[in-house]
Amino acid sequence: MFFDRPESGELAVLVHLELSAIDSPDDPREFEELALSAGADPVAFIFGQRATPDPKTFVGRGKLEEIQQTVKKHGAELVIFDHTLSPSQERNVERELNCRVLDRTGLILDIFAQRARTHEGKLQVELAQLRHMSTRLVRGWTHLERQKGGIGLRGPGETQLETDRRLLRARIDSIEKRLDKVRRQREQGRRARSRAEVATVSLVGYTNAGKSTLFNRLSSADVYVQDQLFATLDPTMRRVELPNVGAMILADTVGFVSHLPHRLVEAFRATLEEAANATLLLHVVDAAAENRLQLVEEVQLVLEEIGASELPQLLVYNKLDLLADAQPRIDRDADGVPKAVWLSAATGAGCELLTEAIAERLGEQMVSGQLIIPPQHARLRAQLFAVNAVQSETFRDNGDIELNLLLPRTDLQRLMAPFADVDNPPLWQAESGDDSELDDSEEDFTS
Repeated sequence: MFFDRPESGELAVLVHLELSAIDSPDDPREFEELALSAGADPVAFIFGQRATPDPKTFVGRGKLEEIQQTVKKHGAELVIFDHTLSPSQERNVERELNCRVLDRTGLILDIFAQRARTHEGKLQVELAQLRHMSTRLVRGWTHLERQKGGIGLRGPGETQLETDRRLLRARIDSIEKRLDKVRRQREQGRRARSRAEVATVSLVGYTNAGKSTLFNRLSSADVYVQDQLFATLDPTMRRVELPNVGAMILADTVGFVSHLPHRLVEAFRATLEEAANATLLLHVVDAAAENRLQLVEEVQLVLEEIGASELPQLLVYNKLDLLADAQPRIDRDADGVPKAVWLSAATGAGCELLTEAIAERLGEQMVSGQLIIPPQHARLRAQLFAVNAVQSETFRDNGDIELNLLLPRTDLQRLMAPFADVDNPPLWQAESGDDSELDDSEEDFTS
C-alpha cells in the first residue's frame, strides 16, 4: 500500500522451528493447511530447532542459507514462517532472500482478506491489516524525504514516512468509527432480543470443526461450507424454533486458531461480542482430530480473551462419521444435565439429540402450568399468545379463560407483576408433580 516489497507469488517455502522455550509447539500440519487456504503452493517445508529465536533473522545463519538455497532451487517467490516475526526480522530476512517474507500473522490476515464478504467483515479485516502494516512502514520509505530546499521543491515539512503514518492513522480512525456504529447496532439488536426473552445460542470452536455445516443443519440455512480453514468469516444469525422452549437465535461465528493474532481479536470485537453475550455456547469440536483436547484448550484461551469463558457451554463432538463404530449420544453430568453431544453434522446423525440437549439447557428456567384469567384481565391472554406461551385454551361458563402455559419463569413473573394488587387477579396453578415449579405460585408471582 504505502511501501515497495518484492512481488508476491504462489510458490512458497514453509519454515517451521521447534522452540524449546515454548511448552506447546504448533502443529506443522495446521500451518500447511493455513498456507493452502491462502492459495499458496508449497514447494518445500523446512524444519529446524532452536532454543530461542535469533534477534536479527529469527533463524540462525546456517538455517537462513538453507532457506536461500531452497528458494533458488524451486524458484519460490514467497517464504512463510510459522511464527510471528518482528518488523526488523522480516526486513532482514527479505533482504537476505530477495523474496517476500510472510509471518503467521500476515498469513492469517491474508486468508481473512480473501474470505470477507460483507461490508462489516471487510472493514474488520482492513483494520487488522492497517494496524499490522503500521509497524512495517519504515521498510519502503527510508530513502525518501519531502524536506527539500530550492524553488518549487519545498515540501510540507515532514518526511514521506511521517505523511504515510498520518494517512494510515486517519484511515484507522475512520474505520474504527464505522465499526463503533456497527457495534452499537449489534448492541441494540441484543437489547431487543433480551427484552423479548429470546435466547441466543452461539457456535464457537476451532476453525474447520464443522460449525457452518452444523449451523445449516439446525437452521436450514445455506451458509458457505468448505473443507478449509476460516471458510466462515462473516457472522450469520438465524431464528430457530425449539420444541417446548420456543424461539432462539442461532449465531455462526468465525473459527478460532492457536495463537490467533491479537489484532484480529481486537478488529473482530464487534463480531465476537455475539459470542460473549450469548445465553449458551455450543463449543463444536472435531471428534476425529488426534489433538482434540489441545484444540479445546486453545478455544478456551480465546474465550477468556473476549470475556466469554464463564458462559454456559455445551460441547458438541462433530464428525462422528469419521470415527469407527461411534454412535450418537448425549453425555450428562452427575445431575443429569447434558454436557456433551456426539453427532455428525455432515450426515445429520445425532442432530436431533443436540436439539433435545439445547432445549433441556435452555428450558432449565421454563415453567408449565395452568393460568385462569378473569374476563376483565383478558389483555393478559393476548400478551401470552404474543410470547408463544399458550399450549391450549379453554373458555369456562363464567367467562374465565383457562390457559395451559409453557414459558420462561422470567416471562411469567414479568407478565404477572402488574396484577400484584388488583382485585380478582389471574390464578396460576403449577403443573402437578413438577418439583421445579414454585409452590403457592400465585403469591410468588404477584408479590
